Amino acid sequence: MEDTKYKAFVTKESDSGFSNSIENLSVADLKDNDLIVKVSYSSLNYKDALSASGNRGVTREYPHTPGIDAVGEVIESNSSDFKSGEKIIVTGYDLGMNTFGGFGQYISISANWAIPLPKKLSEAEAMSIGTAGLTAGLCVRKLLMNDFTPDSGNVLVTGASGGVGSVAVMVLSKLGFKVVALTGKKDQADYLESLGASSVIMRSEMEEQGKPLQKGIYQGGVDTVGGNILSNFISQTSQRGAITCCGNVASDKLQTSVFPFILRGVALIGIDSAESLLEVKKEIWNNFSNDWKIDLEKITKEVRLESLSEEVDKILKGEQIGRIRVNLG
Repeated sequence: MEDTKYKAFVTKESDSGFSNSIENLSVADLKDNDLIVKVSYSSLNYKDALSASGNRGVTREYPHTPGIDAVGEVIESNSSDFKSGEKIIVTGYDLGMNTFGGFGQYISISANWAIPLPKKLSEAEAMSIGTAGLTAGLCVRKLLMNDFTPDSGNVLVTGASGGVGSVAVMVLSKLGFKVVALTGKKDQADYLESLGASSVIMRSEMEEQGKPLQKGIYQGGVDTVGGNILSNFISQTSQRGAITCCGNVASDKLQTSVFPFILRGVALIGIDSAESLLEVKKEIWNNFSNDWKIDLEKITKEVRLESLSEEVDKILKGEQIGRIRVNLG
C-alpha cells in the first residue's frame, strides 16, 4: 500500500488566500492508524464547505483534504474489530477536520471512529444520508425520548430544504408526524410537500424578533438555523414541548427569555453529531436501515471530485437543496 497513489480534493493556502484542486497523493503519507480504508463515497456538509474555504475553527493546518463522511472497504487493519474487506461507515470525530477526510480515495483512521455498514444499506444510500442525515436522526431520537407522539400537535422543521432539514422532514413524516416545513426558498414548497411536509411557511414569518412568550403552535421540532428563528420557535412551543438545535446558518446568537422554560417546561436540546457516542451512531444507522428507511435518491445529487468546488460555493451561499453525494470511484 505504501506506494499507492490516490486522487484527492485538496485545499491549500497561499498569499492570495485559499484554493481547491484535485491532486494525486500517496497512501504512504497518511498518518499511521488502525485502519486504511478505500473510500467509495463521501457527502458534502456545511462543515466540509467551511474547511474547504479555510475556516480555522474547523481545520487548523493546510494543505488539507476535507470530508467528514466516508463509506468504503477496509484495505488494511491493525484492529481486531475489523477485517480487510469489511465495509464500514465513518462520520464525524476528527475526520475531514484535522485528519485527511473522505474527499480522498483513501483514509487512515482509528477503529473507534468506524461502524460496520448495515447489511440493508448500500454504500450509496449511506452517503445520501451522511452526517446531515445522521444529525437529523439524532434530532428525531431525542424528540422521541421526550415523549413526542404524532397526535400531540404539529412539529416544525426549520431550514427544511437543506440536508438536515430534508431528512428530518422525511423521517418525521414517515413516523406519522404532521410536519410544518420552514424555508427561505419560495420555489421549494412543492419539493418539501413531496418529502412529506403537511404545510410550508416562509422564513420571513419568523425572522423578526418576537415576544418572549407567544401562542403555543408547535409541540417542538428540529431547528437547523439558530438566531431569531430559533428564538421565536422557542416562544411558539407549547406546554412540555422540545426543540432540538443543531445549526447556526442564520446566526449563532440566541436572544430569548426564561419564560418558555419555566412557564411551559420547554426543553431545548443541543445536538452534536460529530462527537456522538459510537453506540448511538450505530443505533441511528440501524434505524435508517430498518424502521426509518427512506428513499433519498430523489433529493440526492451525485458529483465527482472535479465538481466539488462549485457545490462548496453553493452550500456557503445557502443554495444547497437536499443532499450532495460524492462518488470517489
